[in-house]
Amino acid sequence: MAGKKQHHRTPGELLDALKRANGVKKLAAELCGLGEMTYARHLREAFPEGPPTEVISGPPEGHNLHGVSTLVDAEGNIRAQWIKSRADPERQLAAARAAVEELSKSVAPQKPIAPPRGADARLCNVYTLTDCHVGALAWDRETGANWDLEIAERTITECFRIMVESARPAEMAVVNQLGDFLHFDSLEAVTPRSKHILDADSRYQKVVETAVRILRLVVNLAAARHRRVLVLMHDANHDPVGGTWLRAMFAALYERDKRVTVETSPKPYIAHQWGRTMLAFHHGHMAKMEKLPGVFAAEYPQVWGATTRRYCHTGHWHHTRMIEDAGMIVEQHPTLAARDAFAARLGLHALRQVHGITYHDEHGQVGRVTVHPEMAVPRAS
Repeated sequence: MAGKKQHHRTPGELLDALKRANGVKKLAAELCGLGEMTYARHLREAFPEGPPTEVISGPPEGHNLHGVSTLVDAEGNIRAQWIKSRADPERQLAAARAAVEELSKSVAPQKPIAPPRGADARLCNVYTLTDCHVGALAWDRETGANWDLEIAERTITECFRIMVESARPAEMAVVNQLGDFLHFDSLEAVTPRSKHILDADSRYQKVVETAVRILRLVVNLAAARHRRVLVLMHDANHDPVGGTWLRAMFAALYERDKRVTVETSPKPYIAHQWGRTMLAFHHGHMAKMEKLPGVFAAEYPQVWGATTRRYCHTGHWHHTRMIEDAGMIVEQHPTLAARDAFAARLGLHALRQVHGITYHDEHGQVGRVTVHPEMAVPRAS
């Protein structure tokens, strides 16, 4: 009879177990001493329209159930249980998007900037900023150069100013923020996937405020020198969520300025056609350089077929590299940021610089401006 009793629970007991199990039926079944399928059947019989929603909560928002740990005493009675969950990247990203959309509703749009005169209608300047790692902390005695929020803001904005002022007067500008602009992506200074601890300068909110201030100035500098501006905010391995809210925020900031277009697509591979010239962009953390011509030919077959000069911009590895294959030149851009302690211990070195490249709508690349940190900010490092 004792064994039979285990298979008959009152609706109250079924509901109480579900509440104690935080909505997880597998755990609720264990609490009732039933098999999971038996518990589910009894629950359906007791509540044909489903149990009250207030007891069904499940794992925390943004997490998936990973397992259950149970503490039992010497007699086998359950004394305590824990629900183990793992962060669900897709749900967290969706939550971030929703939060940013709500935040953007209260953002005051940027007032339109007066357009310049005398621009060459056949030219497009691509200004690339990649792997800036705003929020990183580097100590010169350990890494060879200092890097913090103040140095990052001064270096990036002044280098960009020199680059824009030195470039040819073109009709179009692409502000190519190629990813890893933020050093870390949450309240914890760790890499999003591997959870490696990072050397960070400050609190996340301060990092965000600095990053937004830098990028607003950068876009405004471009808008003052070009009649049309395309803004790209790529996500990457250090800031995938950052890329999401930056796109949404800057689209809201510049919604009144018809000369500024912010690309809001979440795709990791972005292409723009400038006449007979194809301009392609990818951070570099997913596809290797050698594969990018094939990736863009498949992703953008119409643009590929309509162009004769094709260029791809990538980053991620912090140093310069260039290849040509299958009708496309792929250029890996360097960083302005100082290396961190991890890179210093591995003996990694890179020439810090930034490039502004001019493209003709028919002839492709026709000019280049290169700026080093020392040119803009003497002794900044």
